[in-house]
Amino acid sequence: MIWLLLASAAADPVATTIATMTIEEKAAQLQSTAPADAKAGLPAYDWWNEGLHGLARNGHATVFPQAIGMAATWDTALVHSIGDVVATEARAKFNAQPVGANRRIYEGLTIWSPNINIFRDPRWGRGQETYGEDPYLTGKLGVAFVTGLQGPDPLHPKVIATPKHLAVHSGPEAGRDGFDVDPSPQDLEATYLPAFRMAVTEGKAQSLMCAYNSIHGTPACASGTLLNDRVRRDWGFTGFTVSDCDAVANIHMFHHYRLDAAAAAAAAVKGGNDLNCGNTYSALPQAVARGLVSVAEVDTALHRSLDARRRLGIAFGATSPWASIKPDAVNTAADRALALDAARKAIVLLQNNGQRLPLAPTTKLAVIGANADDLGVLQGNYHGTAVQPVTPLAGLRQRFANVVYAQGSVLADGAPVVLPETALKDLAASYSVAGREVLKRAERHIDLDLTRVPPAPGLPVQGYVARWTGTLTPPGPGAYRLMLDQAQCWKDCKTHDTATLSVGGRVLHDGAIAKGRVEITWDSDGRPQPFDLTLNHSSPDETFRLLWLPPEEPMIAEAVKAAHASDVVVMVGGLSPDLEGEALQVQVPGFIGGDRSDIALPFAQQRLLAALKATGKPIVLVLASGSAVAVDPKAADAVLALWYPGEAGGTALADVLTGATNPSGRLPVTFYKATTDLPAFVDYGMKERTYRYFTGTPLWGFGHGLSYTAYGYDRVAGAASVAGGQPLTVSARVTNSGRRDGEEVVQAYLVPPKVASGGMTAPVLQRQLVGFQRVPLRAGKSATARFTIDPRMMSVVERDGRRHIMPGAYRLWVGGGQPDSAAGAWADFTVTGADVDLPK
Repeated sequence: MIWLLLASAAADPVATTIATMTIEEKAAQLQSTAPADAKAGLPAYDWWNEGLHGLARNGHATVFPQAIGMAATWDTALVHSIGDVVATEARAKFNAQPVGANRRIYEGLTIWSPNINIFRDPRWGRGQETYGEDPYLTGKLGVAFVTGLQGPDPLHPKVIATPKHLAVHSGPEAGRDGFDVDPSPQDLEATYLPAFRMAVTEGKAQSLMCAYNSIHGTPACASGTLLNDRVRRDWGFTGFTVSDCDAVANIHMFHHYRLDAAAAAAAAVKGGNDLNCGNTYSALPQAVARGLVSVAEVDTALHRSLDARRRLGIAFGATSPWASIKPDAVNTAADRALALDAARKAIVLLQNNGQRLPLAPTTKLAVIGANADDLGVLQGNYHGTAVQPVTPLAGLRQRFANVVYAQGSVLADGAPVVLPETALKDLAASYSVAGREVLKRAERHIDLDLTRVPPAPGLPVQGYVARWTGTLTPPGPGAYRLMLDQAQCWKDCKTHDTATLSVGGRVLHDGAIAKGRVEITWDSDGRPQPFDLTLNHSSPDETFRLLWLPPEEPMIAEAVKAAHASDVVVMVGGLSPDLEGEALQVQVPGFIGGDRSDIALPFAQQRLLAALKATGKPIVLVLASGSAVAVDPKAADAVLALWYPGEAGGTALADVLTGATNPSGRLPVTFYKATTDLPAFVDYGMKERTYRYFTGTPLWGFGHGLSYTAYGYDRVAGAASVAGGQPLTVSARVTNSGRRDGEEVVQAYLVPPKVASGGMTAPVLQRQLVGFQRVPLRAGKSATARFTIDPRMMSVVERDGRRHIMPGAYRLWVGGGQPDSAAGAWADFTVTGADVDLPK
């Protein structure tokens, strides 16, 4: 017996180490910023790293389209490859230091991505981080990303993926810390949990993150029903769980589920949450002393967490086959090509009246709009720093011989935008270190991402002075507001940058950038003025931008003048990460706290669009956004969804507008006509939400996307009947009947027998996506698309949450969009035998 115990200990170095630790040492290792523990042989390690659409917040990385744009590709192989690049770049940066180095935040191998919450309502500001509104599409893309991140060997993961936020989490942002969600058993099983189940059972995710909100009165991060019963018992999850940041503190501070930190920490551990993003687990020693949680329960959480570091090969003497990845494996030529491919495939052609697109490269373009030349709109949120970003304006200038640019308007009334190149003439930038000029160059505007990177090669990351001089030339007289804007460092940050701004020889600001923004009123007579701005970048502050709020009339006049001088207007509008995102301090018309109160194109852009329309010039409206934007289809000839397209967004847009790339993106969300089509934002019931339950007519439906060619479907074949619980195989011939090569996204939708509604509040399933695949087709050629429909996808969910396969008549649509909205064909089949219950 003694020999068996010794052998067991030797086989499990994690357990052996835990046995030597005090409860205080254990608690320290269960917090996201874990200190070094020399006795345990553990270097300092920060568990928090991000990789939503490229490795984030740790310097240069390949920046792919934001997650909602990745979803618009409907390409699992592509998403898998993106996950692989994220993991490679994380390893490359990790391997640049000794394995025992103390890791800062965003330097580890535990990646808190993907976000697979259901984008149930377009008003949610963080919906841009998701794969859209459909559980099946989200689940399949989530599995692809997870497996791309973790690699083929579960015993030696490349990095560890962390699908989030479990569960039923999608706004409002303003109340998320204490918000209680009361989903029906039907909605929970049919909508909110399937993608997480797939990430665990198919993707084999080795970590999960629990959400801020509570469910039926129990905080998600303390819900044993969710984390212990459903996730571990029902789904067989064996990895570690981590709380959303400060969610454990919220258990007592906002949910009032427990009275103090010790009781909240105990509730989280007992509820199945292992690791605490935050520091509330520092109260675990007190919780143990008070008998609120046992040492054994703490040890279980610690073992799950530390064993992840062992599998990664970064603790307990373990090694990793991924340790050979070189530090230069970041933003390689292949990575950049993948980012461009993803950006091209993500663009959705929503409307193309009169076949206005594509455009000849000789077309005289007026490029209008605040989103035409904004770095943040390329990168979205949770991003890395792009090495060679190409904005829409830059991309169109590379492809079209004659381009004139005007900003035209702000994005939303009261929301500042980057001061454009048209207002900063002859802008020269000088960078100095210790009083010596190191670099001097011309720049177009002041819009810098400085997150752990220098503004140019040869400069340090911090400890330099940047100076910009030139002429500030407003479009006309009026009251302007200038803003020095900065995303300031917040963790382990002891100082912030200072700046000095003078216009017309008068100093308007000299000193600190308090709380990340300085606003200055500047009354202009419309004449050019000398401009001088100096930034002392002495801190790890992450960005620096010069923004403005200009008067509307001269801005629109400048845009109209540009339109009159053009053949076609390309207006790049939409939203921005300054308006929609995580817990933002924004309150302007249509936006509140990172969410939206109105899904329409903001009024400032509507007025600009109307003025451009009045010129009589053809208009191509490009919507850069993280969610659906309702627009008047009559306001533009062509409309495209660009999303937040990543580092290659401008090149991809130029490729699509010229026809070098045939657009093939498809909507991962419904574009509703108006906010009034939606239930209350705080209502998590799925009735009249998403294409699966919406009974109205959308502006553009889920799965919609046009092409420069045409596709036809025939020869839909499949079994006339299938026994309940057995898969169904179906095929269809798809033909490219046009003159251009293209890629069709073939979609399969199942219409099951109707389920009794069970009351006025219950949603009625209209149809559900059960398969999709990309099919490349040359002009005039055909191919066969084949699907094997999993039995689970043929099931329905009753009001009590029971998932089962009903015998009866089913219909299956295979086509280029939802039933009867695009080319396609129906197949009818019958499910035979007894009713079959499926596990949760």
